[in-house]
Amino acid sequence: MREMNVVIADDHPIVLVGVREIVQRDSRYRLVGEAVSSSQLVEQLRAHQPQVLITDFNMPGDDTYGDGLKLIEYILRHFPETQVLVLTMISNNLILTRLQELGVAGVIQKNHLHGEIVKALGAISARRSYEAPAPVATTVVGKLFQVQERFQSLSPRELEVLRLFVTGMSVSDIARQLNRSNKTVSAQKISAMRKLEVDSDQALLTYCIEARQFQ
Repeated sequence: MREMNVVIADDHPIVLVGVREIVQRDSRYRLVGEAVSSSQLVEQLRAHQPQVLITDFNMPGDDTYGDGLKLIEYILRHFPETQVLVLTMISNNLILTRLQELGVAGVIQKNHLHGEIVKALGAISARRSYEAPAPVATTVVGKLFQVQERFQSLSPRELEVLRLFVTGMSVSDIARQLNRSNKTVSAQKISAMRKLEVDSDQALLTYCIEARQFQ
């Protein structure tokens, strides 16, 4: 059987080395490119058009490609022939479900990295679907009825910032769009996060997905 070309991407050197070794040991696959940022990743995909991509969910992003769901959606839309395996530490069901809805080939928890990548590559080679073990459930949302209550506590300007954040815009992009300073937009975003009781961009994104305020 003809070898399948693979590109791998992760900004953590240890993870990158581990994934590289797994792919190189499998005679069904040929490693053709590596990346440590979203821009490098897209360049590698354009150059090699691989059959398989193994990428971290949280990559150092930029204003063009970003990371997380924005980056994965871009890749799936522009490289539909590439099967995407996503590496992550995220166990939030909302984000994991969204990844499956987008059509990734599989989601692999980093604490199961070696064993699950081997299984996933075997499934892809055999043209079978791959389903990873369910992670231990954690959530930043808490009781679902609290989501709407917390959103109602946001000011109109905070909601406006979040609406643009969900589209994948950076703080500087939002500031230009709304004709505000970066400092003002950043303060409004932080204030919204505090009211929603979240402490990261991914947790904030989860709230926005769950609330469906901006869809």
